Order: sequence, then structure tokens, then C-alpha cells
Amino acid sequence: MKRLAASAVSLAFAATLALPAAAATDDALALVPADAASVGVIHVADLRSSPLAARVFSDTDKLTVDGDAAHFLAEARLNPKEDVDTVVAAGSPKGAASAGWGLVLFEGRFDASALSAAIAGRGSVKRSTPAGDYYVLPNKVSGTPNREPGVIAFASNRLVIAGNESSVVAALARRSAGGTPFRSGAGLGQYLGRIDSGASAWALVDVTRLPAKDAAVRHAHVQAEGNGMDAAATLVSSMKNVSLLALQATAKSDALKLSATGLASDEETAGLMEDALRGVLAAWRLAAQEKSPDTVAVLRKFTVSRDKSTVSIGGTLPGATVRAMAEKKHATAD
Repeated sequence: MKRLAASAVSLAFAATLALPAAAATDDALALVPADAASVGVIHVADLRSSPLAARVFSDTDKLTVDGDAAHFLAEARLNPKEDVDTVVAAGSPKGAASAGWGLVLFEGRFDASALSAAIAGRGSVKRSTPAGDYYVLPNKVSGTPNREPGVIAFASNRLVIAGNESSVVAALARRSAGGTPFRSGAGLGQYLGRIDSGASAWALVDVTRLPAKDAAVRHAHVQAEGNGMDAAATLVSSMKNVSLLALQATAKSDALKLSATGLASDEETAGLMEDALRGVLAAWRLAAQEKSPDTVAVLRKFTVSRDKSTVSIGGTLPGATVRAMAEKKHATAD
């Protein structure tokens, strides 16, 4: 029996050694840790034809007027308009058990060597870990004077990782180990089923972990009462009992289909949120009648629905409305 047991252990050990090591992954979503309080995804490739995306890309094109930025893009052989396909942002606020962290991952087509050389030539400091190299950006590049410097890692020709130093180092380690179980339901990943598979952009937010939530609610509540917006005050106040927000947008030709879902703590709160949302929509329609009659027709097509403790609002912004929003944003920026 002892010889049999020893043989079994030897066979198991040999089989373990024979298993292939975890392959490094360039799937950005698979690098999101389970303790993320918020996760957002933008499928840039899906939005390239959207008027809003066109405005964003046009602003990116203006980098050519900044000599250093233009030189950097040229040296790095990087064209954000064509080379970036997906952006994933995740983070967690500071708390009693966490120092807080933020992470942004870019999927696309990159020249990692050219990017590394270009960033190193601008004063960035290279550091190495067993899972890969990264660069600490000087404050003048990272845009965070007197704060923790930004860090960026050109993990491969398919993946770029940026954030604070601890989050980037941890992401490199997760990539080397084959990723996290986020897609299979770890942390906020358990709510991925609430996001349409074809969504062009989406976000999941664990509202209970946002420390500024209560202060924001109190401020908005007082302000809403001062403006006589009872429905808005009720809606914002009820957010204290919402545990999750799921937001998504889907590009349909030049239009945008929008949806927001809140998971309330109980059915009564869900009912209050539903009534408040309908009241807010009605108030918006009244406010728009004189200044923007076309907006009224758009708002009438937004619907509010409820299923036990879940409340959702959704509708579609026509291309003309999206273009008007983009032009207004551009005019305000100028």
C-alpha cells in the first residue's frame, strides 16, 4: 500500500510538472482584479463612426500643434485614431483596508520597442520586475506634480498598461500568471451578464464602495429642493440604497443606444426610484419645450422599467442629437 501511495504521488507530481505554464494574456479585461470598485470599457473600434468619437479623435489630431506631443507620436509610431481598439479602466478608492489604486489598459496595435524608446527619451525611468519592465513618468509628462508619478508598461505589441506604480506592477504579475477570473465572475465580473455583449461602452460601479457617495447625496438633495425638483431629490436620495450601477452605450450607425440600471436594496426603494425617474423625465421634457422642441420627442422615447429590486432607464439618441451634443461640447471647450 505504501509503495502504491508513493507511486501515485510520484505520478501526480510528474503530471503537474508536465502541465504547461500559464501563458501571458493580453486580454485587458482578464487583468482586472477582483477588488475593483469600478470597471469601465470603451470599444473604440465600435465608436470610430460615431459623431462623438469623431469629435474626440479630432481633438486628438490637434496634438500636431504641440511640437513635443507630435514628435512623441511620430517617434513611437503611434496613431491613437487607428491603433487603439479597446480601453479598460478599473480602480478602487482609498479606504480603511486599501490604499486605493487606478489602472487603465489599452488593447490595439503598438510598437512596444518604439514606445519604450520614445518615453525613455523624455526622462522616464525604467524599472524591471520578474513579470516585465515599466517606466516611471516624470511629473511634467504624467501631469501630476507633487503627487505619485504615473507609470506605464508596454507589455506587448497588443497591450499597454498605465496607472499608479503598485497597480501596474500587480497587473504585470497577473498578466504573466495568465490573468484573473474576472470574466468568470470574480468581483464585479459577476454582473457582466447585465451588460449587452454588443455594447460599445459600458461601466459597472459598486456604489457601496464610493466614500463620497453620502456627501454627494446630501448636497444634491439640498440643491434639488432649492430648485423645487422633488423628483430629482427623491431619486438622488434613493441612491443611498443602491448597491450597483450598470451603464452602457451601443453605437447604432450614427445613433447611440443608452441604458442605465440600478440594483436597489429592496423592492420599496426600487419603486421610489422608478417613480422618481419618470418624474425627472417629465421635468426634462417640460424644460425642453421652449428651448429645444426636438429634444422633447427624443426624451419621450426613453422608457423606465422595474423588475423587483432592479430599475432601468433606456433610450436612443438619434444621430442629429449626438452631433449637436458633440458640437456643443466642442464650442464649450473652445
